[in-house]
Amino acid sequence: MKRVKRLLAACLALAALLPLGAQELSQQQQDLMQLQKFAQIYRYLTNAYVDEVDTAPVIEGAITGMLERLDPHSAYIPAEEMKSVRESFDGEFSGIGVEFNVLRDTVIVVNTIAGGPAERVGVRPNDRIVRIDTLDAVGMTRADVPKYLRGATGTKVAIDVVRHGTPGRLHFVIVRDRIPLNTVDAAYRVADGVGYIRVNRFGNTTMPEFREAYRKLGRPAGLILDLQGNGGGLLEQAIEMAGFFLPRGAVVVSTEGRTVPSVSYETQSPGEDMKGRLVVLVDETSASASEIVAGAMQDWDRGIVVGRPSFGKGLVQRQVGLPDGSAVRITVARYHTPSGRVIQRPYEQGKRREYYLDHLRRYDDRTRDSLDAGAPEFRTLRTGRKVYGGGGIRPDVIVAPDTAGYSNYYGELVRRGVTADFVSGWLDRSRDSLSRRYPAFADFASGFEVSDGVLDELIRLGEERGVAFDADGFAVSSPVLRIQLKGLAAQRLYGVGAYYEVVNPLLNGAYRRAVAILTDWDREGRPLLEGGEG
Repeated sequence: MKRVKRLLAACLALAALLPLGAQELSQQQQDLMQLQKFAQIYRYLTNAYVDEVDTAPVIEGAITGMLERLDPHSAYIPAEEMKSVRESFDGEFSGIGVEFNVLRDTVIVVNTIAGGPAERVGVRPNDRIVRIDTLDAVGMTRADVPKYLRGATGTKVAIDVVRHGTPGRLHFVIVRDRIPLNTVDAAYRVADGVGYIRVNRFGNTTMPEFREAYRKLGRPAGLILDLQGNGGGLLEQAIEMAGFFLPRGAVVVSTEGRTVPSVSYETQSPGEDMKGRLVVLVDETSASASEIVAGAMQDWDRGIVVGRPSFGKGLVQRQVGLPDGSAVRITVARYHTPSGRVIQRPYEQGKRREYYLDHLRRYDDRTRDSLDAGAPEFRTLRTGRKVYGGGGIRPDVIVAPDTAGYSNYYGELVRRGVTADFVSGWLDRSRDSLSRRYPAFADFASGFEVSDGVLDELIRLGEERGVAFDADGFAVSSPVLRIQLKGLAAQRLYGVGAYYEVVNPLLNGAYRRAVAILTDWDREGRPLLEGGEG
């Protein structure tokens, strides 16, 4: 306690000695008065409060509250949580596979790790976790949450979530697993001369993984770069990926802030694929580094962006490590695309809840006209196509989500872990026979279909787990169930990439549109890039 008081007193003394310019005098004096007010309250608390005070959570709460009055992405990261932050870039752990944040005492799923246990049972970005096993999750700190979500591989954890637009709570049972931190989920040939690479985030190994995947595809003449669900990551990896497709010296992104110099980040070497046909897929959970890549491809007319408008996270955070292993991320600048568009979506300081709710409301009406209404207009750098600012990257081709085939019955099977558990049990019994019959994924993809008998077993397991059979819901969702079961089986048998190879052509509308563009480029693709109007 004495050490903390001495440190605080030293900080105040140092602040008092700082030189004050004539024009800055009034503001700096006000700042010093506020700091002295905080010190005074701290002294009263430690000297007069009825019980002994544990100052660590008090100070950390004050820091968190201070940052919450600012933008939505400035944050304090406790020491314990910094360990998982580092793991997310270059390590691994055993858990359920979600990235989360704590806002106003609520645990919010920021993203699910591709192929992880949470994604498999249907947990989605923006879900609010309100219960973990028997514990109320409301009020948990960022450091507390991993203690309960992580655990030994193979153990189960139950969570209740609240989802926008869905009444009541959704209950999920999740089996913990080793969480893969590879950043390239899938890479395969779609058609003659057309390849597909899915990148789930930008970590230390992204570009080595990407280059290896591209090489194995044989340098395709056309490429689908799938950044759907990519929540971002390391800036330098995003710049390097953009540089893969652009000439040396092309601006990828620039930053502008109040107290830091403006910086333009350019490609450092000639691109390895500067002329191939390119489609970039994004959706509402594509953020930060993925928006930098998509924006650069769009502004330089290098590729066509397909999907749904991206999240709009374009604030630059400077991370400052603190002596106890914690860190603070302070927003110091904004990202701009090469044409000058601000990537960050508008926000009001201190209104984080409204910021995330607005993100959900943006997609209630997904028509291009409604999204572009009133948005500032910009021009691309090569052909002068019209593109729009206002936050996020608006695709050149909007593809609304396909909800056909989804029912409450299907949702309950997935959310309660019935589907994931069924696949595990089914493959435990059938893995050897399936492997013998389909030694390669190509054999499985062309020859295997989920039988009625397999669906009957799934229905029985659902009833055992409290999911009553719904004939109407089953009739609507059985085609999707067959595809998902086949995809999950492929994932367990042949790897994560096999799941996307099964599911993309049948359930991903943006993917199908991208394939159509690349396979009929002269009619579908070239006019989009070379017209004077976007």
